[in-house]
Amino acid sequence: MMMYRAAWVCPIASPPIRDGWFAVQDGRIARVGTADEPAPQPARDLGRVAVLPGLVNAHTHLELSYLRDRVPPAADFVSWVKQLIAIRGGRVERPDDPQVIDGVRSGVQEARESGTSAIGDISNSLASVGPLHDSGLHGVVFHELLGFDETDGRLIDQSRQARVDAGDVSRRVRVSVCPHAPYSVSAALFRAIRSDVDRSGVPITSVHLGESVSEVEMLAAGSGPWPGMLRFIGKMPADWTPPGVGPVEYLDSLGMLDARTLVVHGVQLQTPALERLAAIGCTLVTCPRSNQWVGVGAPPIDRFYAAGVRVAVGTDSLASVADLNLFFELKTMRWLAPAVSPRRLLESATIAGAQALGLDADIGTIEAGKRAELIAVDVPAGADAVEEYLVSGILPGAVRWVTS
Repeated sequence: MMMYRAAWVCPIASPPIRDGWFAVQDGRIARVGTADEPAPQPARDLGRVAVLPGLVNAHTHLELSYLRDRVPPAADFVSWVKQLIAIRGGRVERPDDPQVIDGVRSGVQEARESGTSAIGDISNSLASVGPLHDSGLHGVVFHELLGFDETDGRLIDQSRQARVDAGDVSRRVRVSVCPHAPYSVSAALFRAIRSDVDRSGVPITSVHLGESVSEVEMLAAGSGPWPGMLRFIGKMPADWTPPGVGPVEYLDSLGMLDARTLVVHGVQLQTPALERLAAIGCTLVTCPRSNQWVGVGAPPIDRFYAAGVRVAVGTDSLASVADLNLFFELKTMRWLAPAVSPRRLLESATIAGAQALGLDADIGTIEAGKRAELIAVDVPAGADAVEEYLVSGILPGAVRWVTS
């Protein structure tokens, strides 16, 4: 058994412990000392650091990492999407494309160096499965499907085979399937995905929802830019009519939402919709820096928490954010919602994401029985409000892994 002590131990499940200690045996936490217990000797002194569980990035698109610095910010979402499509030039990311794989590996390494221990990744190619496995990170890779004119099970069948081919590469990385968004997925495909997820060994899914005003306009009245774009590319069914409801009500009516669904973004969701998500048990994954990059606005972070919905944190892709450092997402959240306590923000970046991805038995808090996948963050002298400091924006150079 190995003993460690640090200026601060932040279990997440309980308040920070000043001059705290913990014991590790066989790669798992054996015990966490209380504030009034001196550390048993001998103990390795980690110095003036805050020890906390590795962070959980609940929403990325690692296969788009090769587009870093290539897609500029935009004033509105549809304009940003058009830029993305133009820059990709019809390219379809593939798991055997060296540029894509190099980008994925670089993104995974960057995430780990900034303290991330688990990732929920959205992938059209499943290119991230192998690199995540090789890195030692935990992960759920969601095979994302699109098809607004899809009426049969063809895409689901193809996805199921692709997921089988990707293989069960490790216990750390699992593969599921997810729909993209209401403006790109038909009602029939939503239902088919829900059915497939419910029957699978990884009953977790994810969906972009309530991200942009254009999405809300399309669902409410069939207006905005999306219907015209779908007609232009030949993907709009002739008999489609708008459901006349908001994003949450629409997917709820299709049976898409349950406690195993990650709802991503939610920038345009109002309080009744957020309260419905809370009642269902969904997790809302916020990506505040990306939201502003792609022109959908700042997410209502304070409203998310006030509604009682579980909030997790993601970076989104390197096509719409400068880096994969979750500590910078926390800084943005703190700035957008100063009334939300630092402790709640830290919970969102750790245990809430772990719960959403079905990983909370192993990671997300520092408690006996959990994996000892812990990070130490340098804390400067005088920073006695340690939780406040941890949401102030931590550079990767101030982060190191204690043990994993």
